[in-house]
Amino acid sequence: MQITVKVKLQPTKEQSKLLMETTKHYIYLVNQIVSDYAVADRNLKYSSKDVIADLPSAVKNQAIRDAKSVFAKYKKAVWANARLKPDEQREVKLPVLKKPVAIWNNQNYSLKEDVLSFPVFVEGKSKRMEMKAILTGYQKNLLNNKPGSLRITQKSGKYIAQIAVQVAENTAADSQIMGVDLGLKVPAVAVLESGKTKFFGNGRQNKFIKRKHRSVRRKLGKLKKLKAIKKLHDKEQRWMTDQDHKISRQIVRFAQENNVTTIRLEQLSGIRQTARTSRKNEKNLHTWSFYRLAQFIEYKAKLAGIHAEYVNPKHTSQKCPVCGGLNKATGRKYRCGCGYKTHRDRLGAINIISATVADGNSLPA
Repeated sequence: MQITVKVKLQPTKEQSKLLMETTKHYIYLVNQIVSDYAVADRNLKYSSKDVIADLPSAVKNQAIRDAKSVFAKYKKAVWANARLKPDEQREVKLPVLKKPVAIWNNQNYSLKEDVLSFPVFVEGKSKRMEMKAILTGYQKNLLNNKPGSLRITQKSGKYIAQIAVQVAENTAADSQIMGVDLGLKVPAVAVLESGKTKFFGNGRQNKFIKRKHRSVRRKLGKLKKLKAIKKLHDKEQRWMTDQDHKISRQIVRFAQENNVTTIRLEQLSGIRQTARTSRKNEKNLHTWSFYRLAQFIEYKAKLAGIHAEYVNPKHTSQKCPVCGGLNKATGRKYRCGCGYKTHRDRLGAINIISATVADGNSLPA
């Protein structure tokens, strides 16, 4: 299974300038080749000698491969559009890369002792540039696996190296599936096929912090202190993201401890319309990112060699796992006429284990 390890880079001012030039030349070259393919309506047999760009030959070749991939997706979209009825067809525009990025294959870079080395174009020649990389012990352990391509991009003014690696999947003999239900009062509940259950996060603390920030923002709004409002909003977002990181780590650790090979979550499309909440929690519902927490769980599960998938959420909060009857919970308790009873969020996680796997990827909430 392939995963991506994101590594922070610390370039000098000169190195930052070279990286900016390299990434801009890279996307310009990819866009130019795609445009050439579109004019010819086919892939042209380009090599690094056929294209002009201030890039090392190896990077030029990677740009040609990327252009082929972009053009193939474009042709597929054109073909799919042509099969639609005339009144359903739409214009298919040729893709244009805008975000600066550059890619090196695994034979053209190295990462040793927190130093990333890769070729760039300097004064008409290809030279290797050594740049400091910030690595955690966990990342170093992952990078001991077989490395793939290196992708360098810029985010919020900082350069990030994205390195693809191959990791082994969990194949324990006593493995099992785990269902995870996300919510507000209880951020997450995980249930194993054996019935073992664990609750994660503090919903009351989350709501208190959000109410506190909302109250302060309201006061700042009356004083028209826009910069202070933005600063406070960013602080709240950092806190929420940190909470999601902590919860997702705990969930995946719980899965590892119990030999889980598959984590199942509800498909997130429409969760704001179907989530179980009261009117007083409505503001929290529409500002909490269920999608981000699910993404963190999925990403960390992959790092641990655990598969993550999404299921159809229909009736997961109402269906009795014993008799199949549908009942609405009262407060935090779920009771069925057959005598079965449990916590309402635990019920959701139990039903997620056996729910039908949803088609396609879940959409952001």
